[in-house]
Amino acid sequence: MKYITLTLVIYLLISCKNEKSTDANLTSDNFYMPAEYEKQDAVWLGWSDYPPYQKPFLEITKALYTKIPIKVISKNQASLERLKDTLTSLNLDITKFQFSIIVDNRYWMRDHGATYVINGKGEKKVVDFGWTFYGYKEWLENYYEGNKESVDIYYKRALGKTGMVDSIMGAKNNSKSIKTNVNMEGGSIEVNGKGTLIQSESVTFQRNPGKSKDYIESELKRVLGVSSIIWLKNGLVEDGFCWNKIYDNYYGRGASGHTDEFVRFVNDSTILLAWVDESEKDLNPINKWNYERMSENLKILENAIDQDGKPFKIIKFPLPDPIYLKTKVTEFANNSNTDFKDWTVSKNWGPQRNELKVGDSVNWVAASSYLNYLVTNDLVLMSTYIDQGSSTKKEEQAKKIMKEVFPNRELILLDVMTLNYNGGGIHCSTQQEPSVKI
Repeated sequence: MKYITLTLVIYLLISCKNEKSTDANLTSDNFYMPAEYEKQDAVWLGWSDYPPYQKPFLEITKALYTKIPIKVISKNQASLERLKDTLTSLNLDITKFQFSIIVDNRYWMRDHGATYVINGKGEKKVVDFGWTFYGYKEWLENYYEGNKESVDIYYKRALGKTGMVDSIMGAKNNSKSIKTNVNMEGGSIEVNGKGTLIQSESVTFQRNPGKSKDYIESELKRVLGVSSIIWLKNGLVEDGFCWNKIYDNYYGRGASGHTDEFVRFVNDSTILLAWVDESEKDLNPINKWNYERMSENLKILENAIDQDGKPFKIIKFPLPDPIYLKTKVTEFANNSNTDFKDWTVSKNWGPQRNELKVGDSVNWVAASSYLNYLVTNDLVLMSTYIDQGSSTKKEEQAKKIMKEVFPNRELILLDVMTLNYNGGGIHCSTQQEPSVKI
């Protein structure tokens, strides 16, 4: 009998230890970033006066409206009044929104907006990362061939006060900020809420010249409350560095490899990885390079372990077929309508001065990906690409996987191509505010 009792005691001790390890965040004073698929208090959006951003903004807003509180930031009062009038015309009750005005706020709320962290005591803070406007200074140095005066002028103009938006968002909720000098955008932060972070070398190192890998790791662990960091190499080819040449006369714009384009946690042990089937890798250069990049990332993930030393389950997730718009080079860009009619690119659009000439033809490649989705309370918002000529079979496969990994959430598909052509998507447009755990 005493052996049975001793065995029971040992079992209970082990169980308590495991429970304490698994649920350590629930009682800890330490702040950590919860996973996106956990309970949320609100979703933040940024309103823009640029017409191509407004249609997808409104589609996202209508989808979220009955599911979760929405907080919207506008850059000034006049712009805010235009937004309220628009929402009212759509029969949306503006009293159900929380509106804010923050100078120099931009549309892409995911990237410059607040990254929220919580602890087990019911407290919430925001991480105040450094902001470099997607490493724009380095792009300008290349474009202006090192002309310091031009670089300084245009870089200062581009930065504005956008880097203050995250801490101001926190202040509006009486949430203190955790400051770090590591430069990071929210589109390149993917966590499982248990202690593991995935991010991309192509983004993190480019944004933090002169900072060592060890230092960056130590800061990310400190401010995000993670203990394990997985360094993937490169993101999708379509998500290049600012305004970039992909090959021949195919150009695009992007962030240099944000994780929300190609790798996502769906639970603490399962990862979705963007994938090009081997049978399609030689159809075009974009497929070929994406196949090579994702194959390299797959090997890293297959050899990676989580915060508890366990391997991950990896699901290969289809990419849409490459999508591009045939455009002309003009003196000044004309891409303000929402139907792509007569869209053009500026002669200054290329990564090198005088690279493009008025009258040239340019294939404008969209940063398209099913993985740039938002998961929130009872809902998943994902892009659709069938109307742009992408494979119906791939989209059905994407929907099937999404319903399997998020079985208790409604799946809504949205056409956000005007965002894709401007280097982003649904996820980039949003920033979730997590619920605290008490």
